[in-house]
Amino acid sequence: MKRSIARILTTVVLAIVALQTVACGGVQVQSSNPTGNSGGKSTPTNGPIKIVVVPKAVGSNYWEQVQKGAQCAQSKLQNVTMQWDGVSAETDVTGQINLLTNYITQGVNGIVYAATDARALTETSTKAVNANIKVINIDSGTNPQPANVPLFATDNTASAVKAADLLSQALNGKGKVAFIPFQAGSSTSDQRAAGFKQGLAKHPELQLVAEQYSQSDPNTALRVTENILSAHPDITGIFAANEPGVIGAAQAVHKAGKDGKITIIGWDAAPDEVKGVQNGTISALVVQNPFRMGYDGLNAAVNAVRGKAVSSEDTGVTFVTKANLNDSKVQAVLNPSCANPPV
Repeated sequence: MKRSIARILTTVVLAIVALQTVACGGVQVQSSNPTGNSGGKSTPTNGPIKIVVVPKAVGSNYWEQVQKGAQCAQSKLQNVTMQWDGVSAETDVTGQINLLTNYITQGVNGIVYAATDARALTETSTKAVNANIKVINIDSGTNPQPANVPLFATDNTASAVKAADLLSQALNGKGKVAFIPFQAGSSTSDQRAAGFKQGLAKHPELQLVAEQYSQSDPNTALRVTENILSAHPDITGIFAANEPGVIGAAQAVHKAGKDGKITIIGWDAAPDEVKGVQNGTISALVVQNPFRMGYDGLNAAVNAVRGKAVSSEDTGVTFVTKANLNDSKVQAVLNPSCANPPV
């Protein structure tokens, strides 16, 4: 009798242990592989996906084109929601880090973003990847760039070399010039600086006499250009490396009454910049394809979440002058539409 009771007790204990083991295993699986759109750890193939797109800053024409591209891509996809969010100034590195960290905590499926500071944002990308969130950089990457974070951007170095060539061509190969980069530490600003100076080396009779940052602010660009013109009244050329810098530099040249006397090579294609090309204030623009960055960047994030291979992409540039301004291909980049996207 005692042996029978002992066998029954042993059987009950083993059954309880087995049930506990199964229960614990179930919790672990659920924790590591949640379903639905509750967090970035899921990898839905056809289920709902949430992607957040974060530019360097909201408000400028350039980033609005990125937004239009991302919205266009989202409109053609199923079960994909997109949230557009960003800081108000490209110099607000801490603000962007905090914003991205918040989305990592929320557990979105994917993040598409342009890094305000190459070194400072590397850790944020790594943190998102470690949380099983798919990350795509657009326009500006990080340093180092994680191997599993593709970059959809302009070849800034090569394009800035060409900017130096355009400046030399406009100045017949000689003259004193100024350079207005926008933000130290931003990968795109640093790459354009390196490319422009590499280009200048091919044109030894172009003398770089001034270099000041615009901080991606047209008012700052106006002020620093006025300072440069005051210190170097014999300057004949300026290269400004982004939209706010170009707008501020052109305003300073106009205020000084030197329209047509100082050649400006600019970057990007805001309406005021295009007007500058039309009226001769700006000689040429290096025009990126922000619409394509947003369009291809969002598609890449969705593909990555759905388990497809994604690789980096050169989104290309168009060199715009008064001579080719009305060309259909140029106009497609300057005035993109979702009906006929420049991709």
